[in-house]
Amino acid sequence: MQGVSQEKLADALGLTFQQVQKYERGANRVSASKLYEIASALRAPISYFFDGLADPSEDGAESRDSDEQTLHAFLMTAEGLELARLFPEIPRGRVRRRILELLRALTGDDDLADDDEDREG
Repeated sequence: MQGVSQEKLADALGLTFQQVQKYERGANRVSASKLYEIASALRAPISYFFDGLADPSEDGAESRDSDEQTLHAFLMTAEGLELARLFPEIPRGRVRRRILELLRALTGDDDLADDDEDREG
């Protein structure tokens, strides 16, 4: 999202770009200290890497964890990253809702669209 290449991040961390690729793909685990170094290199708050994660002490955490793993896996694809980058640039309001309605229709998840209409009144 910041336009930092794997090579630049690897150089900043004293790693090879292949090691950074393994972290990104989830092939290697990232230690807490390495995560801190990554946040420093990207000039991002450490909380950025945990944004949106459920509190594991809350009920239903396993279901949310599964959803979050699916979301994370999607966001690690080229299409997921591009969608995450472009969607916020769409003017708020009707256009975003229409895109969501299209996605729901394409995936057969029309029930969610009905819930949104009920909330909007």
